Amino acid sequence: MTSAAHSPPHPFSIPNFRAYWAARLMMTLAQNGMIIVVGWQTYTIARATMSPSAAAAQLGLIGLLQFLPLFASTPITGWVADRFDRRWITRVTVTLQLACALTLAVVTYENTMTLPVLFSVAVALGVARAFAGPAFSALAPNLVPREVLPTAIALSSISWQMGTIVGPAIGGYAYAWTPSAAYFLATGLFALALVCLFLIGPVARSIAVRKGNPLRQIADGLAYVGQNKLVLGAITLDLFAVFLAGTSALLPIYAHDILKVGPTGLSALAAAPAVGAALVALIFSIRPLKTNVGPKMLVSVLVYGTATVVFGLSTAMPLSLIALAVAGAADMFSVYIRQSLIQLYTPDDKRGRVGAVSQLTISASNELGEAESGFLASALGPVGAVLVGGGGAIVVTILWTFLFPSIRRARTFDPPQALLDEAQQTETAR
Repeated sequence: MTSAAHSPPHPFSIPNFRAYWAARLMMTLAQNGMIIVVGWQTYTIARATMSPSAAAAQLGLIGLLQFLPLFASTPITGWVADRFDRRWITRVTVTLQLACALTLAVVTYENTMTLPVLFSVAVALGVARAFAGPAFSALAPNLVPREVLPTAIALSSISWQMGTIVGPAIGGYAYAWTPSAAYFLATGLFALALVCLFLIGPVARSIAVRKGNPLRQIADGLAYVGQNKLVLGAITLDLFAVFLAGTSALLPIYAHDILKVGPTGLSALAAAPAVGAALVALIFSIRPLKTNVGPKMLVSVLVYGTATVVFGLSTAMPLSLIALAVAGAADMFSVYIRQSLIQLYTPDDKRGRVGAVSQLTISASNELGEAESGFLASALGPVGAVLVGGGGAIVVTILWTFLFPSIRRARTFDPPQALLDEAQQTETAR
Protein backbone atom coordinates (compact mmCIF):
# COMPACT_ATOMS: atom_id res chain seq x y z
CA MET A 1 0.00 0.00 0.00
CA THR A 2 1.44 3.41 -0.97
CA SER A 3 1.65 5.87 1.89
CA ALA A 4 0.89 9.53 1.53
CA ALA A 5 4.52 10.25 2.36
CA HIS A 6 5.59 8.48 -0.81
CA SER A 7 3.00 10.12 -3.07
CA PRO A 8 4.52 12.23 -5.84
CA PRO A 9 4.54 15.95 -5.03
CA HIS A 10 2.25 18.38 -6.76
CA PRO A 11 4.23 20.55 -9.20
CA PHE A 12 3.23 23.73 -7.36
CA SER A 13 4.87 22.37 -4.19
CA ILE A 14 8.22 22.64 -6.01
CA PRO A 15 9.67 26.19 -5.78
CA ASN A 16 11.55 25.92 -9.09
CA PHE A 17 8.38 24.99 -10.94
CA ARG A 18 6.37 27.77 -9.29
CA ALA A 19 8.94 30.30 -10.48
CA TYR A 20 8.93 28.74 -13.96
CA TRP A 21 5.12 28.83 -14.14
CA ALA A 22 4.93 32.46 -13.06
CA ALA A 23 7.67 33.43 -15.52
CA ARG A 24 5.85 31.77 -18.40
CA LEU A 25 2.57 33.47 -17.43
CA MET A 26 4.18 36.93 -17.26
CA MET A 27 6.01 36.37 -20.55
CA THR A 28 2.88 35.15 -22.35
CA LEU A 29 0.81 38.07 -21.07
CA ALA A 30 3.47 40.47 -22.34
CA GLN A 31 3.83 38.75 -25.71
CA ASN A 32 0.10 38.67 -26.43
CA GLY A 33 -0.41 42.19 -25.15
CA MET A 34 2.24 43.36 -27.61
CA ILE A 35 0.96 41.32 -30.58
CA ILE A 36 -2.39 43.08 -30.79
CA VAL A 37 -0.79 46.54 -30.53
CA VAL A 38 1.99 45.80 -33.04
CA GLY A 39 -0.63 44.63 -35.53
CA TRP A 40 -2.80 47.69 -34.93
CA GLN A 41 0.09 50.11 -35.32
CA THR A 42 1.37 48.36 -38.42
CA TYR A 43 -2.01 48.55 -40.13
CA THR A 44 -2.82 52.13 -39.14
CA ILE A 45 0.61 53.43 -40.19
CA ALA A 46 0.38 51.56 -43.50
CA ARG A 47 -3.16 52.77 -44.19
CA ALA A 48 -1.96 56.36 -44.07
CA THR A 49 -0.05 55.85 -47.32
CA MET A 50 -1.32 52.56 -48.80
CA SER A 51 -4.48 50.94 -50.12
CA PRO A 52 -6.39 48.60 -47.76
CA SER A 53 -5.08 45.47 -49.52
CA ALA A 54 -1.49 46.72 -49.44
CA ALA A 55 -1.83 47.66 -45.77
CA ALA A 56 -3.23 44.24 -44.96
CA ALA A 57 -0.20 42.69 -46.64
CA GLN A 58 2.01 44.46 -44.09
CA LEU A 59 0.35 42.39 -41.37
CA GLY A 60 1.34 39.25 -43.22
CA LEU A 61 4.87 40.57 -43.50
CA ILE A 62 5.06 41.07 -39.74
CA GLY A 63 4.15 37.40 -39.21
CA LEU A 64 6.58 36.27 -41.88
CA LEU A 65 9.43 38.28 -40.35
CA GLN A 66 8.86 36.49 -37.04
CA PHE A 67 8.60 33.04 -38.66
CA LEU A 68 11.69 33.18 -40.89
CA PRO A 69 14.26 33.46 -38.05
CA LEU A 70 12.60 30.51 -36.34
CA PHE A 71 12.61 28.47 -39.55
CA ALA A 72 16.25 29.26 -40.34
CA SER A 73 17.60 28.65 -36.86
CA THR A 74 15.63 25.59 -35.72
CA PRO A 75 18.57 23.10 -35.76
CA ILE A 76 20.84 25.53 -33.90
CA THR A 77 18.29 26.59 -31.28
CA GLY A 78 17.59 22.99 -30.31
CA TRP A 79 21.30 22.22 -30.00
CA VAL A 80 21.81 25.34 -27.87
CA ALA A 81 19.00 24.23 -25.52
CA ASP A 82 20.73 20.87 -25.09
CA ARG A 83 24.27 22.24 -24.88
CA PHE A 84 23.92 25.17 -22.47
CA ASP A 85 22.14 25.93 -19.20
CA ARG A 86 18.48 26.22 -20.16
CA ARG A 87 17.82 28.68 -17.35
CA TRP A 88 20.26 31.17 -18.84
CA ILE A 89 18.86 30.74 -22.34
CA THR A 90 15.38 31.65 -21.09
CA ARG A 91 16.79 34.61 -19.16
CA VAL A 92 18.64 35.97 -22.20
CA THR A 93 15.64 35.56 -24.52
CA VAL A 94 13.27 37.29 -22.07
CA THR A 95 15.82 40.11 -21.74
CA LEU A 96 15.81 40.51 -25.53
CA GLN A 97 12.01 40.67 -25.57
CA LEU A 98 12.10 43.19 -22.73
CA ALA A 99 14.46 45.36 -24.81
CA CYS A 100 12.08 45.11 -27.78
CA ALA A 101 9.10 46.17 -25.66
CA LEU A 102 11.03 49.08 -24.15
CA THR A 103 12.15 50.23 -27.61
CA LEU A 104 8.57 50.25 -28.88
CA ALA A 105 7.41 52.03 -25.73
CA VAL A 106 9.94 54.84 -26.12
CA VAL A 107 9.40 55.26 -29.87
CA THR A 108 5.61 55.29 -29.41
CA TYR A 109 5.86 57.75 -26.53
CA GLU A 110 7.95 60.09 -28.68
CA ASN A 111 5.48 59.65 -31.57
CA THR A 112 8.23 58.57 -33.99
CA MET A 113 6.99 55.05 -34.79
CA THR A 114 7.62 53.83 -38.37
CA LEU A 115 7.12 50.57 -40.25
CA PRO A 116 10.89 49.87 -40.40
CA VAL A 117 11.02 50.06 -36.59
CA LEU A 118 8.12 47.61 -36.29
CA PHE A 119 9.66 45.25 -38.85
CA SER A 120 13.07 45.33 -37.14
CA VAL A 121 11.51 44.54 -33.77
CA ALA A 122 9.50 41.72 -35.39
CA VAL A 123 12.76 40.10 -36.52
CA ALA A 124 14.29 40.46 -33.05
CA LEU A 125 11.17 38.95 -31.47
CA GLY A 126 11.36 36.07 -33.95
CA VAL A 127 14.95 35.38 -32.92
CA ALA A 128 14.04 35.51 -29.22
CA ARG A 129 11.10 33.18 -29.74
CA ALA A 130 13.20 30.76 -31.76
CA PHE A 131 15.64 30.27 -28.88
CA ALA A 132 13.11 30.60 -26.05
CA GLY A 133 10.70 27.87 -27.23
CA PRO A 134 13.03 24.83 -27.07
CA ALA A 135 14.67 26.06 -23.86
CA PHE A 136 11.36 26.64 -22.05
CA SER A 137 9.87 23.31 -23.17
CA ALA A 138 13.03 21.34 -22.33
CA LEU A 139 13.45 23.05 -18.95
CA ALA A 140 10.11 21.95 -17.50
CA PRO A 141 11.00 18.21 -17.26
CA ASN A 142 14.14 19.17 -15.29
CA LEU A 143 12.05 20.85 -12.61
CA VAL A 144 9.60 18.08 -11.59
CA PRO A 145 9.71 14.31 -11.07
CA ARG A 146 8.86 12.25 -14.15
CA GLU A 147 5.61 10.91 -12.65
CA VAL A 148 4.06 14.39 -12.30
CA LEU A 149 5.30 15.78 -15.63
CA PRO A 150 1.86 15.45 -17.33
CA THR A 151 0.34 17.52 -14.52
CA ALA A 152 3.14 20.07 -14.87
CA ILE A 153 2.48 20.28 -18.62
CA ALA A 154 -1.23 20.89 -17.96
CA LEU A 155 -0.40 23.65 -15.47
CA SER A 156 2.09 25.16 -17.89
CA SER A 157 -0.59 25.12 -20.57
CA ILE A 158 -2.93 26.98 -18.21
CA SER A 159 -0.37 29.78 -17.85
CA TRP A 160 -0.09 29.97 -21.64
CA GLN A 161 -3.86 29.95 -22.17
CA MET A 162 -4.37 32.60 -19.48
CA GLY A 163 -1.80 34.77 -21.22
CA THR A 164 -3.51 34.16 -24.56
CA ILE A 165 -6.93 35.17 -23.21
CA VAL A 166 -5.99 38.06 -20.93
CA GLY A 167 -2.93 39.44 -22.76
CA PRO A 168 -4.73 40.99 -25.77
CA ALA A 169 -7.35 42.53 -23.49
CA ILE A 170 -4.89 44.28 -21.19
CA GLY A 171 -2.76 45.34 -24.15
CA GLY A 172 -5.77 46.78 -25.95
CA TYR A 173 -7.10 48.64 -22.90
CA ALA A 174 -3.65 50.01 -22.08
CA TYR A 175 -3.25 51.24 -25.67
CA ALA A 176 -6.69 52.88 -25.54
CA TRP A 177 -5.62 54.76 -22.41
CA THR A 178 -2.39 55.94 -24.03
CA PRO A 179 -0.54 54.15 -26.87
CA SER A 180 2.83 53.84 -25.15
CA ALA A 181 1.22 52.34 -22.02
CA ALA A 182 0.74 48.98 -23.72
CA TYR A 183 4.45 48.64 -24.38
CA PHE A 184 5.48 49.96 -20.96
CA LEU A 185 3.13 47.38 -19.44
CA ALA A 186 4.74 44.63 -21.54
CA THR A 187 8.16 45.85 -20.42
CA GLY A 188 7.11 45.51 -16.78
CA LEU A 189 5.69 42.02 -17.35
CA PHE A 190 8.89 40.87 -19.08
CA ALA A 191 10.85 42.27 -16.13
CA LEU A 192 8.72 40.24 -13.70
CA ALA A 193 9.26 37.13 -15.85
CA LEU A 194 13.00 37.74 -15.73
CA VAL A 195 12.94 38.01 -11.92
CA CYS A 196 11.05 34.72 -11.70
CA LEU A 197 13.55 33.00 -13.99
CA PHE A 198 16.41 34.12 -11.75
CA LEU A 199 14.59 32.48 -8.83
CA ILE A 200 14.96 29.05 -10.47
CA GLY A 201 17.84 27.33 -8.72
CA PRO A 202 20.22 24.68 -10.07
CA VAL A 203 18.47 21.77 -11.77
CA ALA A 204 19.64 18.25 -12.53
CA ARG A 205 19.97 17.28 -16.17
CA SER A 206 21.98 15.14 -18.53
CA ILE A 207 25.34 16.57 -19.66
CA ALA A 208 26.11 13.89 -22.23
CA VAL A 209 25.41 16.22 -25.12
CA ARG A 210 28.15 18.61 -24.04
CA LYS A 211 30.80 16.44 -25.65
CA GLY A 212 31.27 15.76 -29.31
CA ASN A 213 30.96 17.49 -32.65
CA PRO A 214 28.16 20.12 -32.69
CA LEU A 215 27.10 19.28 -36.25
CA ARG A 216 26.89 15.60 -35.38
CA GLN A 217 24.83 16.42 -32.28
CA ILE A 218 22.42 18.51 -34.35
CA ALA A 219 22.09 15.67 -36.86
CA ASP A 220 21.57 13.14 -34.04
CA GLY A 221 18.71 15.21 -32.61
CA LEU A 222 16.96 15.51 -35.96
CA ALA A 223 17.55 11.83 -36.68
CA TYR A 224 15.94 10.90 -33.36
CA VAL A 225 12.70 12.54 -34.43
CA GLY A 226 12.71 10.48 -37.62
CA GLN A 227 13.58 7.23 -35.86
CA ASN A 228 11.10 7.46 -32.98
CA LYS A 229 7.85 6.81 -34.81
CA LEU A 230 5.64 7.86 -31.91
CA VAL A 231 7.38 11.23 -31.55
CA LEU A 232 7.40 11.74 -35.34
CA GLY A 233 3.73 10.76 -35.64
CA ALA A 234 2.64 13.03 -32.78
CA ILE A 235 4.52 16.05 -34.15
CA THR A 236 3.37 15.65 -37.74
CA LEU A 237 -0.25 14.91 -36.76
CA ASP A 238 -0.44 18.30 -35.08
CA LEU A 239 1.35 19.95 -38.02
CA PHE A 240 -1.10 18.79 -40.66
CA ALA A 241 -4.28 18.93 -38.56
CA VAL A 242 -3.79 22.54 -37.41
CA PHE A 243 -2.34 23.59 -40.77
CA LEU A 244 -5.50 22.41 -42.51
CA ALA A 245 -8.20 23.15 -39.93
CA GLY A 246 -7.00 26.44 -38.45
CA THR A 247 -9.72 29.10 -38.61
CA SER A 248 -8.18 32.13 -36.89
CA ALA A 249 -7.26 33.92 -40.13
CA LEU A 250 -10.87 33.70 -41.37
CA LEU A 251 -12.60 34.88 -38.18
CA PRO A 252 -12.81 38.52 -39.36
CA ILE A 253 -14.66 37.36 -42.48
CA TYR A 254 -17.12 35.31 -40.42
CA ALA A 255 -17.66 38.17 -37.98
CA HIS A 256 -18.23 40.75 -40.73
CA ASP A 257 -20.00 38.91 -43.53
CA ILE A 258 -21.49 35.64 -42.24
CA LEU A 259 -22.40 36.07 -38.57
CA LYS A 260 -22.58 39.88 -38.84
CA VAL A 261 -21.49 40.44 -35.22
CA GLY A 262 -18.96 43.24 -35.70
CA PRO A 263 -15.70 43.76 -33.83
CA THR A 264 -17.18 42.86 -30.44
CA GLY A 265 -18.32 39.52 -31.80
CA LEU A 266 -14.92 39.02 -33.40
CA SER A 267 -13.30 39.34 -29.96
CA ALA A 268 -15.66 36.69 -28.60
CA LEU A 269 -14.94 34.36 -31.54
CA ALA A 270 -11.20 34.78 -31.06
CA ALA A 271 -11.44 34.06 -27.32
CA ALA A 272 -13.71 31.00 -27.58
CA PRO A 273 -11.00 28.43 -28.50
CA ALA A 274 -8.73 29.67 -25.69
CA VAL A 275 -11.56 29.39 -23.17
CA GLY A 276 -12.21 25.76 -24.17
CA ALA A 277 -8.50 25.00 -24.06
CA ALA A 278 -8.03 26.60 -20.64
CA LEU A 279 -10.92 24.56 -19.21
CA VAL A 280 -9.40 21.28 -20.41
CA ALA A 281 -5.96 22.26 -19.09
CA LEU A 282 -7.51 23.06 -15.70
CA ILE A 283 -9.23 19.66 -15.58
CA PHE A 284 -6.01 17.84 -16.44
CA SER A 285 -4.09 19.78 -13.79
CA ILE A 286 -6.51 18.36 -11.21
CA ARG A 287 -7.15 14.92 -12.73
CA PRO A 288 -4.23 13.94 -14.97
CA LEU A 289 -4.92 11.60 -17.85
CA LYS A 290 -3.31 8.19 -17.34
CA THR A 291 -4.77 5.53 -19.65
CA ASN A 292 -5.26 4.97 -23.40
CA VAL A 293 -3.42 8.20 -24.13
CA GLY A 294 -2.61 7.44 -27.78
CA PRO A 295 -6.14 6.50 -28.89
CA LYS A 296 -7.56 9.46 -26.96
CA MET A 297 -5.19 11.81 -28.77
CA LEU A 298 -6.42 10.50 -32.12
CA VAL A 299 -10.06 10.91 -31.05
CA SER A 300 -9.39 14.46 -29.85
CA VAL A 301 -8.02 15.44 -33.27
CA LEU A 302 -11.09 13.91 -34.92
CA VAL A 303 -13.27 16.03 -32.62
CA TYR A 304 -11.17 19.07 -33.52
CA GLY A 305 -11.78 18.52 -37.22
CA THR A 306 -15.48 17.86 -36.70
CA ALA A 307 -15.94 20.99 -34.58
CA THR A 308 -14.21 22.99 -37.30
CA VAL A 309 -16.70 21.66 -39.87
CA VAL A 310 -19.60 22.61 -37.59
CA PHE A 311 -18.20 26.12 -37.24
CA GLY A 312 -17.83 26.38 -41.00
CA LEU A 313 -21.50 25.54 -41.53
CA SER A 314 -22.87 27.64 -38.67
CA THR A 315 -24.72 30.90 -39.29
CA ALA A 316 -25.71 31.40 -35.63
CA MET A 317 -23.36 33.08 -33.16
CA PRO A 318 -24.10 30.77 -30.17
CA LEU A 319 -23.42 27.63 -32.22
CA SER A 320 -20.26 29.18 -33.67
CA LEU A 321 -18.95 30.01 -30.19
CA ILE A 322 -19.70 26.49 -28.97
CA ALA A 323 -18.00 24.93 -31.99
CA LEU A 324 -14.88 27.05 -31.54
CA ALA A 325 -14.76 26.32 -27.80
CA VAL A 326 -15.04 22.58 -28.50
CA ALA A 327 -12.31 22.87 -31.14
CA GLY A 328 -10.07 24.66 -28.63
CA ALA A 329 -10.80 22.07 -25.95
CA ALA A 330 -10.06 19.19 -28.34
CA ASP A 331 -6.86 20.88 -29.47
CA MET A 332 -5.74 21.31 -25.83
CA PHE A 333 -6.58 17.64 -25.19
CA SER A 334 -4.31 16.69 -28.07
CA VAL A 335 -1.58 19.15 -27.05
CA TYR A 336 -1.55 17.80 -23.49
CA ILE A 337 -1.08 14.22 -24.65
CA ARG A 338 1.34 15.09 -27.44
CA GLN A 339 3.63 17.21 -25.29
CA SER A 340 3.62 14.63 -22.49
CA LEU A 341 4.52 11.82 -24.91
CA ILE A 342 7.23 13.86 -26.62
CA GLN A 343 8.82 14.95 -23.33
CA LEU A 344 8.67 11.52 -21.69
CA TYR A 345 9.72 9.53 -24.76
CA THR A 346 12.69 11.82 -25.47
CA PRO A 347 15.98 11.51 -23.54
CA ASP A 348 16.87 14.69 -21.64
CA ASP A 349 20.02 15.27 -23.69
CA LYS A 350 17.87 15.51 -26.87
CA ARG A 351 14.84 17.40 -25.53
CA GLY A 352 16.04 20.78 -26.75
CA ARG A 353 16.59 19.62 -30.32
CA VAL A 354 13.34 17.66 -30.43
CA GLY A 355 11.55 20.66 -28.88
CA ALA A 356 12.96 22.89 -31.62
CA VAL A 357 11.50 20.61 -34.30
CA SER A 358 8.17 20.57 -32.46
CA GLN A 359 8.20 24.37 -32.18
CA LEU A 360 8.92 24.71 -35.90
CA THR A 361 5.95 22.52 -36.82
CA ILE A 362 3.69 24.44 -34.43
CA SER A 363 4.76 27.77 -35.92
CA ALA A 364 4.43 26.41 -39.45
CA SER A 365 0.95 25.06 -38.75
CA ASN A 366 -0.12 28.40 -37.24
CA GLU A 367 1.51 31.07 -39.40
CA LEU A 368 1.64 29.15 -42.67
CA GLY A 369 -1.76 27.65 -41.90
CA GLU A 370 -3.23 31.14 -41.78
CA ALA A 371 -1.74 31.86 -45.20
CA GLU A 372 -3.18 28.60 -46.52
CA SER A 373 -6.61 29.50 -45.14
CA GLY A 374 -6.51 32.89 -46.79
CA PHE A 375 -5.48 31.57 -50.19
CA LEU A 376 -8.04 28.76 -50.02
CA ALA A 377 -10.77 31.21 -49.00
CA SER A 378 -9.96 33.38 -51.99
CA ALA A 379 -10.54 30.35 -54.23
CA LEU A 380 -13.40 28.53 -52.49
CA GLY A 381 -14.90 31.18 -50.22
CA PRO A 382 -14.56 31.19 -46.41
CA VAL A 383 -17.11 28.44 -45.81
CA GLY A 384 -15.56 26.18 -48.41
CA ALA A 385 -12.09 26.79 -46.99
CA VAL A 386 -13.18 25.88 -43.44
CA LEU A 387 -15.04 22.76 -44.59
CA VAL A 388 -12.10 21.53 -46.66
CA GLY A 389 -9.73 22.23 -43.76
CA GLY A 390 -11.86 20.46 -41.14
CA GLY A 391 -12.46 17.51 -43.44
CA GLY A 392 -8.74 17.38 -44.22
CA ALA A 393 -7.90 17.16 -40.50
CA ILE A 394 -10.30 14.21 -40.15
CA VAL A 395 -8.73 12.43 -43.14
CA VAL A 396 -5.20 13.04 -41.83
CA THR A 397 -6.14 11.60 -38.43
CA ILE A 398 -7.52 8.43 -40.02
CA LEU A 399 -4.38 8.06 -42.15
CA TRP A 400 -2.07 8.62 -39.15
CA THR A 401 -3.93 5.92 -37.22
CA PHE A 402 -2.59 3.38 -39.71
CA LEU A 403 0.69 5.06 -40.71
CA PHE A 404 1.81 5.41 -37.07
CA PRO A 405 0.39 2.43 -35.15
CA SER A 406 2.66 3.31 -32.21
CA ILE A 407 0.28 6.19 -31.46
CA ARG A 408 -2.82 4.05 -31.10
CA ARG A 409 -0.79 1.49 -29.11
CA ALA A 410 0.40 4.05 -26.54
CA ARG A 411 -1.64 3.22 -23.45
CA THR A 412 0.22 5.29 -20.84
CA PHE A 413 2.77 8.08 -20.76
CA ASP A 414 5.44 5.63 -19.58
CA PRO A 415 7.98 4.84 -22.34
CA PRO A 416 8.54 1.16 -23.14
CA GLN A 417 11.29 -0.47 -21.11
CA ALA A 418 13.41 -0.96 -24.23
CA LEU A 419 13.55 2.80 -24.76
CA LEU A 420 14.52 3.40 -21.14
CA ASP A 421 17.21 0.74 -21.35
CA GLU A 422 18.60 2.28 -24.54
CA ALA A 423 18.76 5.72 -22.94
CA GLN A 424 20.48 4.27 -19.85
CA GLN A 425 23.02 2.43 -21.99
CA THR A 426 23.79 5.61 -23.95
CA GLU A 427 24.29 7.58 -20.75
CA THR A 428 26.52 4.88 -19.26
CA ALA A 429 28.63 4.64 -22.43
CA ARG A 430 29.28 8.35 -22.33
